[in-house]
Amino acid sequence: MTLHHVVAGVDGSLVSVRALDWAAAEAVRRGVTLRVVYAVADRDEAVPVLRSAASRVRRRQPGLRVVPVAVQGGAVHALSRASADAGLTVVGTRGLGVVAGAALGSVSSRLVALARGPILVVRGDHPCDGGRDVLLGLADDAGAAAAYAFEEAERRGARLRVLHSRTHRHVAPEPPSLVLLRGGGRERPARYDRAEEAVACHALDHLRERHPDVVVETHTVRSVPARVLLEATGEAAVVVIGARRRTSVSGARPGPLTRTLLHRAHCPVVVVPHV
Repeated sequence: MTLHHVVAGVDGSLVSVRALDWAAAEAVRRGVTLRVVYAVADRDEAVPVLRSAASRVRRRQPGLRVVPVAVQGGAVHALSRASADAGLTVVGTRGLGVVAGAALGSVSSRLVALARGPILVVRGDHPCDGGRDVLLGLADDAGAAAAYAFEEAERRGARLRVLHSRTHRHVAPEPPSLVLLRGGGRERPARYDRAEEAVACHALDHLRERHPDVVVETHTVRSVPARVLLEATGEAAVVVIGARRRTSVSGARPGPLTRTLLHRAHCPVVVVPHV
């Protein structure tokens, strides 16, 4: 994944200031430019907010190149377009325009569903560089989200914890064994657990080879993915999940797992879109 720059979506609210701080720290970690985007009806309205945002970043992150960008129009469309060539787009959970104050601002929720690149939604009160693990929720593939998680763990020098749920089936169930059934069938669930965990590990093998310095712990759990991930976010720097990208803004919303994490995670949530 090529990282070009980091985008911060701002609107002058306190939560967007926190997102701005996260985005600036991420840009420094990657060694790239920070692009600060404010979508408004009249671009002249954006000048004070963008000036204040740029000033804050330069005070806190001296040497970081900051590019303020005023965009005329809605925040969802503006940030969705901006995410297409960004290594990461960072937003807060409230604010970002006319829906300020609504839970998730509606904007960040719709943006996650429409994003063309990774979106980080700031949640929890962990510091950006707190030394915690990177958490990956592994679904039915080890694609873009897994690649991003490995890269994030490598950038942070952090351990990568992979939680793979059996509710996402990787192996076809075998026909019942008469021997196991006569013996109570206790061995079969354990054998399935080992088989699914082996498949999950194998799916990450090429990423382990590409990032040999990343320490990886993989756990297969027999539970609801959202519940397990929510518990694990309390000790994570960020949680990374994949999500299918929508093509229309009309009615666009993330899936149930993503919505749960966006509403209740104890740490920031990174959603990596895939087709």
